[in-house]
Formats: sequence, structure tokens, C-alpha cells
Amino acid sequence: MAHRTQPETLDLRSSSVVSSTAASLATAMESPVKITHESSPTESYHTTHQMHATDGENVKADPSDLLVTDASFRPETMTTAKASSLGYPTENTLTDDSITSKNSSEDLEKAMAPMMVSKQIGANDLEKPNINSTVRERGHHTANPSYSSTWRISVPPNDMPRLPVKRERRIWRGIRHNFVTVYQRLFAICFLGNMVAFIALLVQNRHSKPWGPDRGNVATAAAVNVLAAFLIRQENVINSLYAICCATPWWFPLRIRRIVAKLYHFGGVHSGTAVSATVWFLLFAALISKDYASGDYDQPAVMAITYILLALFLAICIFAIPRFRLVSHNTFEAIHRFAGWAAVGLFWVLVLLVSKAASDAPGSDSLGMQVVKSSTFWILVVITFFTILPWLRLRKVEAFPEVLSNHAVRIHFKYMTIGPIMGLRISDNPLKEWHAFASIPAADGQSFSLIVSDAGDWTKKQIVEPAHAYWVRGIPITGVLRMAIVFRRVVIVTTGSGIGPVLSMLVSHPMPCRLLWSTPNPEKTYGENIMETVCKADPDAMIINTRASGRPDMVALAYHLYVQSNAEAVFIISNPSLTRKVVYGMESRGIPAYGPIWDS
Repeated sequence: MAHRTQPETLDLRSSSVVSSTAASLATAMESPVKITHESSPTESYHTTHQMHATDGENVKADPSDLLVTDASFRPETMTTAKASSLGYPTENTLTDDSITSKNSSEDLEKAMAPMMVSKQIGANDLEKPNINSTVRERGHHTANPSYSSTWRISVPPNDMPRLPVKRERRIWRGIRHNFVTVYQRLFAICFLGNMVAFIALLVQNRHSKPWGPDRGNVATAAAVNVLAAFLIRQENVINSLYAICCATPWWFPLRIRRIVAKLYHFGGVHSGTAVSATVWFLLFAALISKDYASGDYDQPAVMAITYILLALFLAICIFAIPRFRLVSHNTFEAIHRFAGWAAVGLFWVLVLLVSKAASDAPGSDSLGMQVVKSSTFWILVVITFFTILPWLRLRKVEAFPEVLSNHAVRIHFKYMTIGPIMGLRISDNPLKEWHAFASIPAADGQSFSLIVSDAGDWTKKQIVEPAHAYWVRGIPITGVLRMAIVFRRVVIVTTGSGIGPVLSMLVSHPMPCRLLWSTPNPEKTYGENIMETVCKADPDAMIINTRASGRPDMVALAYHLYVQSNAEAVFIISNPSLTRKVVYGMESRGIPAYGPIWDS
């Protein structure tokens, strides 16, 4: 056969090529080929089911599990010159024209697979029954959404670096990282600041007759704190705060960036101002009671409303205590919502009653003027607006459930586009309970999805009986992982369905990172699409199957990846117990670490 000046395409259907594959295998495996990764966004992903320890480590593997495909080794794109240079049999190298075969091109691809594998990994003894190990080295990478990748199940490596000694003495370390966190510090700033003003007001009016500060000023102080508690939980305010903090440039010192990244502790402001509002209102009730008992303020309706309001404030604060909140979250949510609504409504009634009583006094302004001149009235207007706003956006939207396994379901939505690292609240009964999940933007930019795993009665119901419509309200809220972009490189640790918010970030906002995901039977539970998306975000993702290798030491593994990748911070999305453990394990050693808290 004469050679052509242009490379000709290798005919995969040639019977001689098919039949000569087995005879030429030994010869073709003699010269190792360097691995290259060339892909485009349009190429399909190829999966590799390979057990590995860590990058560059020796691991035991089954040759049948080592099929790694690459654009350079696709038979349908192979040219004669390329095949010859790699040692593959071609029509130019055949010596036995009498051999015939009816195998298809698909059969040829399967026949050539072992030879291709040996070429890529440089192994010359794949056919030996007692193969011991295979070495697979991978260089450093940057997350790339167009990277055609493979996924692998990992086992914890044996030669991880030793964890450094924890800083500071044990007692101070425990106090600092458990009782004086950023959340508690924000709570203390808000509460103590209010108490300073509270005491100063009492001291200033200690000689006044009748005794006590002006009731209107005290009511205004209570209303201001209620407003602050509402605003810090408002979706637009939260998203604005994240947008501002995420603009922190990398050239800022790490010390500043690690403080800014603690933004998600803003719940301390919410609880601090809410408790302060209760204390101020307690003083208001005391002043009203004193005047009523002395006969100076004969307004029984005002007295009744005041004490009902005080009871509601106390109930909200008591059931928001972490211990009670964890025991019965549904009860906490119901009291927080309905008692909060009732408190706002009764506050309006109280303002009107107090203004009416003031307008009845001789020489006083009319009721309308009394109301308009009251600062508490305008504060209540803002509170009411932000209370109603999310419910003005209440609607029922179509959902497209994709049951991944008996443990997880992926719910797709097409009614809107959504930004990166955003959480969405959904419900099947808008007045009963709401559940927040991280959204994963779709590649088409026109839809998104949520991953719901079995974590309770409600989530189990969504898996067993998938719904095709859900209630949504408000707007999506930015999540904790958004703060990862203020660091140059990060390590992201997650377990179970925590992969949802992780993918939400890495798919829509690729960045240099290392990913550690520990979960039972990841492929069986979440499906190959999720697995491929994980590896697309981090081709070297360490995926631990806890059913096969048990629960690993997540602190040690997180530190291992932190050192290996020269990262600046560690983020974890997991259950509260493990989140606290990893964050404490990192921060007690001076490593910036972040994870959702019970009130984030």
C-alpha cells in the first residue's frame, strides 16, 4: 500500500487491523508514552474507577479498572502515522493478509483498550497476574470548567504530615474557640452596648419626678433593636453584606481577610439586638406598671398589650436558645415566625393606644399628629415592610425531581436563573416549615438544582414521594462558601449532601482549590453525573467511600491537603459536630477555617 502525502485515517473496520491487535500487543507496549490531557468543553467526560491513595502514591489496582481515555488515544480519530508512531498495528505493518475478522470498530476499541492503558501509564506488565502497584502522578491544577476529567475513589494516605501542636494553653484555647467565637463577640458588642445606654439612661433620670426615663424613649430603644434584628436577617441586606466583603482584594493581609471571611457569624448581631430589645421592653413594662399602680396612667388596654408583648418577646428568646432549638427545631421555627408576626401587630396596636391616650390630654395634638411625630411609628413602618416583603414573593413553582438513590434526590427548577453559592428556601406547606438548600446552577445558565439527602422526616418524604411543585419565597441568599473567593487557594471539606453547596460554588465560580468529600457509596448514592461534576471542579478530588474504608480522620486529611496545596484557608460543609471539630482542629493550630454555625 503506497504512502500518501497527507495522513490517512486508520480504518477501524479493517479485518486485518482487528485480527492483528492481539499479536501486536507485546510489541506495542514496549515504549511508554507521556500522559497528556487535551480536552474541549464539547468533549464528553470519561470515568475512571481507580482506587488511589494520594497524588503520586503507589496503590494496588485491578488492571481492568485502569481504563483511562484521552483525546490522543481515541481510535476514531487515529491517523495511520500517529498509530505507527505509537506502536499500534496498521495496514502498513501487517504481514499476514490471510487473517480475516468480522469484528466491528467497537470490538476493536475494546481489544485495544489494555494496550492504550499500558501506553498511558507506562506499565509493561499489565497482563501479569501478580501485578503489585501502579504509579499515577498528577501535577498541580487550577479548577477548570472545561476540563475533561475522571473520578476516582480514594483511601486515606498513610504518610500524611504530622499535625502541628495546638497553640496556647488548653484552658484559654477552649475558651477562645468555644465561648468567645466571633458570634459571641458580636452578641457581646450589641448587648453590652445597649446595656451601657440602658444604665446611663437610668442614672441620668435617677432624680426625676416621677422617677424613671421617658416611656417614649424606652419604647423607641426597644423598636430600634427589633429593627436591627429584622434587618440583619433580611435577604437583600445579607446579600449586600456578602457582596461588600467578597470584594476584599487578595493583596490585603491574610490577617484582615481571615477576619472578613467570618461574616457569616452575623447571627450574633441578630440575637444580641433581639435580647437587648427584650430588656428595653422589660423596662418599658416596668414604667407602665409603676404609673398604672400609682394612678397616673389609667390605661388597662395598654397594660394588657404590654404584658402580652413582653411574653412574646420572652418566648422568642427562650426557644431560640441553642439547646431548645436543637431539641425541637419545628417548634422554634413556629414560635419565631408566628410570635414575631404577632409581636409586630401588637406593637402597632400599642403605638396607636399610647398615641390615643396622649391625644386625649388637654392641649395635646390630634391622634394623627401624635402617631406621625412618634419615632416608634416610622421604625414600625420599616419593620413591617421587611416582614411582608418576602411573602409578597411567595409562589408555587414547578419542580423536576431526579431520584439519585434511596438516600438522595436532585430537584431541578427552571423558573429562574440563580447566582453562584446561593441558598433557596422551599416548602410543601408555607405556613408550617421551610428548608434551605444550596443551589447548583445548570450549565445552560437557565436553570438550577438542589440536592436533598435523607436527614429527617421531611427530607425522607421528598426522596420517597418526590413532589413536582414547591413553594418558594423571598430571594436566594448567599451562603458561607462565598467567602472562599477572598483567598487565593482553599481546601474544601464536605460530607454527604454537603457536596451540593460545594458544587454550587465550584461549578459557577471556578477557583484553585482541593476538595475532600467523605460519604457512603458516593456513586451509588449521588450518581455518576454528580461524580463527574465533582472531578470537573477538582480533577484530584479526594473522594472517600466510608462504606469501604470507614470514617477517616477529617482533621488530619484537611491539614494534609492544606499543606500539599499551599492553601490559605479551609472551608467545611458538614453536620454541626464535624464542622465544629474541623474548624477547631484547624484554628487551634493557627489555620483559618470556616464552616456554617447553628445560627448562620
